Amino acid sequence: MIKIIILGAGNVGTHLFRNLNSSKKTEVVQWYNRSLDSIKKYKKEVAVTNQIKDLKEADVYLLALSDDVIPEMAKQLKDLKGIIAHTAGSVPMSILNESNNYGVFYPLQTFSKNRDTDFKNIPICLEASNEGSYQTLFKLASTLGNNINKINSEQRLRLHTAAVFVNNFTNHLYQLGNTICKEHNISFSLLQPLIKETAAKIESMTPKDAQTGPALRKDNITLQKHQVQLSNPDIKNLYLYLTESIQKNNE
Repeated sequence: MIKIIILGAGNVGTHLFRNLNSSKKTEVVQWYNRSLDSIKKYKKEVAVTNQIKDLKEADVYLLALSDDVIPEMAKQLKDLKGIIAHTAGSVPMSILNESNNYGVFYPLQTFSKNRDTDFKNIPICLEASNEGSYQTLFKLASTLGNNINKINSEQRLRLHTAAVFVNNFTNHLYQLGNTICKEHNISFSLLQPLIKETAAKIESMTPKDAQTGPALRKDNITLQKHQVQLSNPDIKNLYLYLTESIQKNNE
């Protein structure tokens, strides 16, 4: 039984708690958050605290915190005996090097508190300061799923950058598409089958091979029609930039 303390009650911390607390192979012995209001409703399930000095002993301390908080938190935890591991995509493991045992436990997924997430197929990227710590983190990851990957800090930063493109930027484009639909009294739901098919295609072909549309075809008549009806200059400029990017990357 791996004993865990989770620090942070944001999207990642909340999902880690839900999944690890329900596992028979792990025990969440405590949950820390700076504001108790976010976690006090769970106090019947787990010990909660907002005091670092009150942290219990555990095998792994998972820092599910914002990137800018991790360095200072790492200093406060450096004397703990367990493994200190953060869950951030863009923070190097070396930020934790004042501890004896440390690492990274990075689940590569988008999380929202109000939506359940199945960890079985989520890639979990691991890095550790020594083999013993790695094996413990690997064992912990194995209680959640089978997609476990050894990724160093440089690779993880590149992976996180790529994730911003395929997730955050893509979702922003969904938002802009929804805006266009709302402005003209069209249901965004009409686009959802297209969104699903686009995502499904890249499971069997490369994104480049999956690319379609007027920019790829250099269909200037259609491109001009689109630009004319885009009244928002920011959206229009983005349309022009993405059109140019598609064409350059498919020459």
